[in-house]
Amino acid sequence: MQFDRVAAHEPVVVDDEPQEAAVIAPVVTRPAGEAILFTKRADHLSDHPGQMSFPGGGREPEDDDLLRTALREANEEIGLDPLAVNVVGRLDDIRTITRYSVRPFVGRIPDRDYLPSDEEVAEIVTLPVSELTDLDNYESEHRDHPHYGEIRLHFFYVDGYTVWGATARMLVQLLELATDWRMPPEPDRYMEPDDELPPSVRDEAE
Repeated sequence: MQFDRVAAHEPVVVDDEPQEAAVIAPVVTRPAGEAILFTKRADHLSDHPGQMSFPGGGREPEDDDLLRTALREANEEIGLDPLAVNVVGRLDDIRTITRYSVRPFVGRIPDRDYLPSDEEVAEIVTLPVSELTDLDNYESEHRDHPHYGEIRLHFFYVDGYTVWGATARMLVQLLELATDWRMPPEPDRYMEPDDELPPSVRDEAE
């Protein structure tokens, strides 16, 4: 991955939402190639249950800045030592339907076993970049969202897991910055607002 391009990126800042959060997109280097670590959210959570996400969460009053938020939450969720993270840059801030602005950081982390250390995390999943950038594992759809207006939803299907929603939006930018992967110019389909999501996503919500 081309981390210099991530480092040189000038991220868009979102500062008009009532709540702030931060995540870290953790990259590990393995003999077979680089991979990205995700957490799978616990099914009992009220927000985004069962979805794939990056380690992170809401800013607390004691957090000096949003990088501190991302590192603290990653330590709480997967036992990632903040001193072991090599932060290489930031992606654009994004808005979520839960009225958060989320700041994504990109960091290189040691390749070791990480275990869920927080009741919010059901599973830790590491997916190869080579599989995430395979267009056979990607699709997207256009929808008219009641909150955001016209949007493009992204879906990455790797090893039986589906990365979609806000995490997929961040992943698209990370892959476009750090690899030769490019989002196809047109979505795979155009959907009405009330049309069902793909089966794998519906299964997660059940």
